[in-house]
Amino acid sequence: MLFFKDVAETFLKIESKSGRLEMTDILAQLFKKTDVKEIDKLIYLVQGILAPPYDGIELGLGEQFAIRAIASAAGYDRSKVESNYKKSGDLGLTIEELFAKKKQQSLSSSDMDVLYIYDSFVKMAKTSGQGSQELKIKYLTELLNNSSPTEARFIIRFVTGRLRLGVGDPTILDALSFSRTGDKSLREELERAYNVCSDLGYVAKTFFESPEKIVEFKVQPFKPLQPALAERLSTPKEIIEKLGSCSIEFKFDGFRLQCHKKGNEVELYSRKLEKMTHMFPDVVDAIKKLKVKEIIFEGEALAFNEPQKRYFSFQQTMHRRRKHGIDAASKELPLNIFVFDILYLNGKDLTAQPYSSRRKTLESIFPEEILKLSEKIDVKNEKEIEKLFKQSISEGLEGIMAKDLASPYTAGKRKFAWIKLKKSYGKAVDTIDGVIVGYYLGKGARVEFEFGGLLLAVYNEDNARLETVARIGSGYTEEEMKELQEMLEEIKTTAPPDKLDYKVEPDFWVQPKYVVEVAFDDITLSPMHTCGVKDDRGYALRFPRMQKMRGDKSISEITTTREVVDLYEKQMK
Repeated sequence: MLFFKDVAETFLKIESKSGRLEMTDILAQLFKKTDVKEIDKLIYLVQGILAPPYDGIELGLGEQFAIRAIASAAGYDRSKVESNYKKSGDLGLTIEELFAKKKQQSLSSSDMDVLYIYDSFVKMAKTSGQGSQELKIKYLTELLNNSSPTEARFIIRFVTGRLRLGVGDPTILDALSFSRTGDKSLREELERAYNVCSDLGYVAKTFFESPEKIVEFKVQPFKPLQPALAERLSTPKEIIEKLGSCSIEFKFDGFRLQCHKKGNEVELYSRKLEKMTHMFPDVVDAIKKLKVKEIIFEGEALAFNEPQKRYFSFQQTMHRRRKHGIDAASKELPLNIFVFDILYLNGKDLTAQPYSSRRKTLESIFPEEILKLSEKIDVKNEKEIEKLFKQSISEGLEGIMAKDLASPYTAGKRKFAWIKLKKSYGKAVDTIDGVIVGYYLGKGARVEFEFGGLLLAVYNEDNARLETVARIGSGYTEEEMKELQEMLEEIKTTAPPDKLDYKVEPDFWVQPKYVVEVAFDDITLSPMHTCGVKDDRGYALRFPRMQKMRGDKSISEITTTREVVDLYEKQMK
């Protein structure tokens, strides 16, 4: 049995380390003490979640509710808790300090194991209906009453989504391999298993049951795969130099769906791996009619304007998701799905097959009325690519996607198996996708909106940290400013996000949650930003302006520091 006090002590050790190897070793030692019945729950706790995103289990406990529970458990007024929090900027440190000089002691306490802690969190998350918030506070207070100061520190951080460990999924995967083999020899197999089921707890449990099962791990319905990601190049010539003969597909400005069917059961997942099934009954019905028992395929969803015989923009298509009247929305904004890849069919994992083979399988199944096969053209030279690119732009599409005919489906990987070539926006070199890490108050004409711009970050894969790249002050409509202010107000924090490197500070920090697409004129070197910083200067976007919210994208898909550096170097050439 693994006690939570041991987990909390391990978390404390990890916090004091900055090197990934040290963190890996500490985690591996903890995993060695963990039973097969506990490992999946422990993994979720380390990740700071209760379940993979497609299960939709979230605690939903804000800072104010946590403050009430701390006050109750520690025996202080809320004002005392809030005052301490303002100084520390960390509710975990606040409760640890208050517990160290606790006014009231619980009548009895006992060691809590990992399963008890995890089940308590799940109970809180599933409490709903009238009076649910009060019940959640009650359950949390009971946990805190039974906790040591160190345990309380991490319990509070977990329920408020601020665990601060600095441990990414790659470190967890390394530690799992080390815990059983003493080295990283099974890391690649573990990572592939994770990428094809998106559930690290399930992977760990399977691995603990038998390491051999990981080597044989297969795709399965209703455990969505991490989406394959495309690299970018700037010209048709570069694409031919990289791939040679390849296939070209038009790049639609829609949102990506991963569709799963087994028997008469169907589930739809966004690229963020959230369930979308209930939003699209028309798509579900079309998938049920497919003459296959089991299938997993991907497609780009676009709303279709029947009277005008044209496709709506991304923004209008995304509006379909937000409609409350689902049936009415499906008639007003009917969807077409342009199917572009197949990953699984009737019990067979197809991800290892080359793209050319997967495409032939697709062509034997589709199209249907709603489910349409994406158009594919094989090309041999840059002139053919240039012609297709111009055709795509003239038809109002985003650009093209070039695909390596021999490549397998690389779940969760950004590789040159897929290469995107997108249109420019005005003078813009390109666009990037970044995550909002803070926002500024409005000034002058924008005072009434309490919103004046965003602080944007990209992801550095080398050190697993976020780095600022732009302050965005333009590109918003008045309606968008109001919406952004309301959205960001809900995730405002007193401290900067974990694993963020920054030099400039916004008026308000926020949890890294929302992804936006940003256009810019070029990339410059700036002492104000930390993207790829070298000699006190980082890369920054010049004249950035917001293009659109990317509600379909997760933080794992934002532009990387390496991509920004590549764009800068191409620009200089």
